[in-house]
Amino acid sequence: MELSYLTKLPLGAFIFLLNIPFLVFGYKQIGKSFVISTFFAVTILSIGVTFLEKIPSLTSDTLLASVFGGIILGIGVGLIIRYGGSMDGTEIVAVVISEWSGFSVGEIVLFFNIFILGSAGIVFTWDRAMYSLITYFIAFKVIDLTIEGLDEAKAVMIVTEKADEIAETIIARLGRSVTLWEGKGGYTKGTKGILYAVVSRLEIAKLKMIVKKHDEGAFVTIHDVYDVLGGKLQKRSIH
Repeated sequence: MELSYLTKLPLGAFIFLLNIPFLVFGYKQIGKSFVISTFFAVTILSIGVTFLEKIPSLTSDTLLASVFGGIILGIGVGLIIRYGGSMDGTEIVAVVISEWSGFSVGEIVLFFNIFILGSAGIVFTWDRAMYSLITYFIAFKVIDLTIEGLDEAKAVMIVTEKADEIAETIIARLGRSVTLWEGKGGYTKGTKGILYAVVSRLEIAKLKMIVKKHDEGAFVTIHDVYDVLGGKLQKRSIH
């Protein structure tokens, strides 16, 4: 945005032209499919920015604009990343640099954005730069939320003497698949069943009730899961 302001080029056109060298670089270093999806996202972004520039602002409150701008930006970028693309050249460069450096893609993108925000403070005012920081922080959080989803998955491991009964009830009541294997207690040397299942955050309370009903002495651990493929069965009615 600062360079667009200095060169007097329309922001939409400037975004498109600025990303062309990065797309060529990414094509050579990363691959065709990733660059095609990124090119599509950059094109839509440029068109969208050009169109939205002509629409009057919905609010004159800079803080409100920063907050809701960050939310909308986060949802958009999150959806693009979730389905295998990126939205600008810095992400392409970050992917390449992360392969030979000791930094993650997120850390490299963060460095780029700190540099950009510092430049904004010099070109415009530091107030504008700090509002941009608010937008970036909100967008960062919303991106994670969009990628991971609102219905957070939880991995559950249960060590119990009633493995079969608990597994059958989880399958019937929650419609979730369960993996069972046999374990041996390190202290008691007794044999116990170990169950592993992935449920939604909202199903945790029901699962705890199921375990408590069959085995109050069961050992249960619950962990966050960021993505799941499969494992959903048809629920059956139990009376």
